[in-house]
Amino acid sequence: MTGRPMHERLVATINEERERLASRRGFLTGTAKLAGGGALALSMTGIPGFASRAEAQAELEDDVDVLNYALTLEHLEFAFYRDGLEALGEDSFGVGPFDDSIFERLTEIRDHEETHVETLTSVIEDLDGEPVEEAEYVFDFTDAAVFLATAQVLENTGVSAYDGAAQFISDPALLTAAGTIVAVEARHAAYLNLVNGTLPFPDSFENPLTPEEVLLAAGPFFATDGDDEGTPDA
Repeated sequence: MTGRPMHERLVATINEERERLASRRGFLTGTAKLAGGGALALSMTGIPGFASRAEAQAELEDDVDVLNYALTLEHLEFAFYRDGLEALGEDSFGVGPFDDSIFERLTEIRDHEETHVETLTSVIEDLDGEPVEEAEYVFDFTDAAVFLATAQVLENTGVSAYDGAAQFISDPALLTAAGTIVAVEARHAAYLNLVNGTLPFPDSFENPLTPEEVLLAAGPFFATDGDDEGTPDA
């Protein structure tokens, strides 16, 4: 890959979106409507790796669509931890802010993400839906510092993504279930903020992101036919 490292581009994209959203609306209007299905479909078909998946993801019309949107992100997060920890190894990570093993904490986060994937997949099937499958990804595992910086952004983005999509869930039971996942994602984000030397709880209110904004940020991780590498077989 050329140009700026992946994690730097992702951080810049998220920060730009947060600044733009903050300038456009106050916290009381922070739950503004998500992008319309047509606009989202257009944006997603232009994102590398999403064109073949756009039909299943283009509109958040019902609970299954929302759950598949969440599952797409959970697949990405799980694959990131699974492949990154294997590639870098335990010795690449030091001691964390609580005199703990960062590698062990990341392993626990990986296992949480795997459980989220399994749970969302099961719920979608119970609703007679078709769960999206794991895609192929391109990650930049150059060293532990890059990995931790990217993990921080992925987790913070995941929290904002859940917050932004929650309004489209119609079943109260599913909304509660989603809340139990996003709460854990927020704990992951707080830990990774601290590991990376930033405030674990930077704001009084979380800034919801629309699917369009989240997928535009995550798009560079999805492999295209021309990429030399993707997600190794699990």
